[in-house]
Amino acid sequence: MKYSSGEIVNLGDKVTLGDGAAGEVVCSLDTSEFSPLYPQTAWAYLKSGVLINFPKHGLIHYVAAEPDLQFRGRAPSRIEK
Repeated sequence: MKYSSGEIVNLGDKVTLGDGAAGEVVCSLDTSEFSPLYPQTAWAYLKSGVLINFPKHGLIHYVAAEPDLQFRGRAPSRIEK
């Protein structure tokens, strides 16, 4: 999946919604990347998209990025040096 701005969604990405709620990508079914708290065995049935945890809203499954979902930064392990 890609953000509306064109960047590929990766595990650990920091995002915000239009209401300012901050969240983090906790799994990408598209790339088979899962955080320890959201294992593949529990979420693979969704088949595609990403799961984003928003403390304000809870866990949201996206198959395609909505325009108000904004990329804010990569997880430290994903930043190229």
